[in-house]
Amino acid sequence: MTGGAALAALLALSGCGGSGAPADPLRNAQAPCPNIGILSDAAELTRFRQGGGQDLTAMELNASLIGFEAKCDYAPERAGLDVTLTPRFTAERGPAASGRGASIPYMVAVLDGQQHILSREAYNLQVAFPANVSRAQSHDEELSIRIPGTPQAAAGKNILLGFVLSPEELALNRRRGPR
Repeated sequence: MTGGAALAALLALSGCGGSGAPADPLRNAQAPCPNIGILSDAAELTRFRQGGGQDLTAMELNASLIGFEAKCDYAPERAGLDVTLTPRFTAERGPAASGRGASIPYMVAVLDGQQHILSREAYNLQVAFPANVSRAQSHDEELSIRIPGTPQAAAGKNILLGFVLSPEELALNRRRGPR
């Protein structure tokens, strides 16, 4: 047998499975993802000192939800989807801030096709500003969300991320519009 014929035979044999079990055609399939987005009215969080008005000198914190990374996988036994989200934030320490850290509340909600909230979880991002640094980018830990149902039905859901805002903070965002 020549070298080329031996190599061809070896390659042909390497594709054969010796287990005799049928291959799972979906084992390496890419899972679909639901629609994921940032709630525009809740993409910014600006906090002001109590009683200080709403100008720059009274600002304690300004944070932005600037994006996210998402990965989707089939839940065990194809009983829905497992979505892994990593939100991306920027934060700026304002002139009125009294400390070097901040706790920034945000939420992740799962909605159906008619925009009804199916689930909502709140989280707190802890940001530390080193000395002489007023801006920080933060990457929160990965969040895992299981959306039950068939993978196709789970992929038809929507996921929204946003800050948890007070009525005043929400009104400010709506007045100034998207940034």
